[in-house]
Amino acid sequence: MNILFVHGMGRTPMSGVPMLWRLKRHGHNVDVVGYLAATESFQDIVERVKSKLVDVASRGHYVVIGHSLGGILLRVALQQLPSIPRPPEHLFLLGSPVSSPRLANKSKRELGFQWFSGDCGKLLSSSKRMNTIKMPQIEITSIVGNRGFPLTKKYFLDDPNDGVVSVDECYHQDIDEVIELNVIHTFLPSSRKVSHLLLSKISQIQTSLNAQ
Repeated sequence: MNILFVHGMGRTPMSGVPMLWRLKRHGHNVDVVGYLAATESFQDIVERVKSKLVDVASRGHYVVIGHSLGGILLRVALQQLPSIPRPPEHLFLLGSPVSSPRLANKSKRELGFQWFSGDCGKLLSSSKRMNTIKMPQIEITSIVGNRGFPLTKKYFLDDPNDGVVSVDECYHQDIDEVIELNVIHTFLPSSRKVSHLLLSKISQIQTSLNAQ
């Protein structure tokens, strides 16, 4: 299977190396899109994701994986590519919010957050902009952490969360399956639990395609 991975804000493609290595070890072809939120506009990054999607789609069946902001970038890219010759077989969202996350809203007036996140941070803290992002008409699995993190506990009270987004911020009526794991947000792409889950799901997808 061809696989495209888009990392989260403040990370690099290196954040997914453990997961990507495990996927490659099982015979899958992996591609990544890198970006720096502090210096690039959200739409400029989307354009690069769109270009890579078209490239990967030209090679055959594929799935896409987005961690946090990476999932939002993939959703917008697919929304702006309504006539892509071959849509992904599946979209995997790793701790990717579908509504404006409370942590971004709490931080939006802080200079550090503004510098670190740039236009991407403005999008995350804007319900108006987030609400324009649709779910693609493909199978979607959301893998959500619920371990929490002491430094951000005060923002979530008793709501299950992964330290950056709450579980309910990752739910949407058009998501086919939501799976909670005892993992914090930052380590979702490197978690062995997540890798094993992805490998199992991708194997099922391949079996289904071979049966067609």
